[in-house]
Amino acid sequence: MRMGDLRKITAFVPVDLMERAQSLSGEGVTETLRRALERYAVSEWSRQMLDLQGRVDFSDFDLDALREDREFDAVGNVV
Repeated sequence: MRMGDLRKITAFVPVDLMERAQSLSGEGVTETLRRALERYAVSEWSRQMLDLQGRVDFSDFDLDALREDREFDAVGNVV
């Protein structure tokens, strides 16, 4: 990550909350906050995907055709 991709912030966070979070992460303040923000973003994305449940018709998609241009490892991850 480059410095231009980062933003320095000042935030007021309850001491006990920060200490508990750091204790759980085993990291410093910056990494603990970064992990928390990433988890929040993922959980919000997941909520939005769940809201779409039953609203998207995938019956027109041919999964085998979609997989033709990709290689997969033994557990199904794209290589």
